[in-house]
Amino acid sequence: MASIFETSAGLAIGYTSGGAVTQLTSKATGVTVNAPSGAITTDDASLAGNAEVTFTVTNSSVTASDVVLVSVQSGASTGLYLAFVSATAAGSFDVTLSNLGSTAGEAVVINFAVMKAAA
Repeated sequence: MASIFETSAGLAIGYTSGGAVTQLTSKATGVTVNAPSGAITTDDASLAGNAEVTFTVTNSSVTASDVVLVSVQSGASTGLYLAFVSATAAGSFDVTLSNLGSTAGEAVVINFAVMKAAA
């Protein structure tokens, strides 16, 4: 059901239909989730301290001019991980996950939301 925030021109900030996906083999493995918002559960492979890993999210809801927001939801030791979008293209975006502490092997849940924007 469409919310009051969904418009015919595109999806705005607010309630949207969500999706969920889990990485299968490593924190660098790309995922596909075709929804304007949702959650990505990373693989629980170890990530070295002070290291980063980037993976691609294939998503048909994304255009090159959109703004994609991400945040760490759960599964991470407090303050250990930082997630950010490092690239956006038509049909995909890249998420970079940084480990700010010592080596850890946790399945991190990352929330995302696509904000429609004009070029």
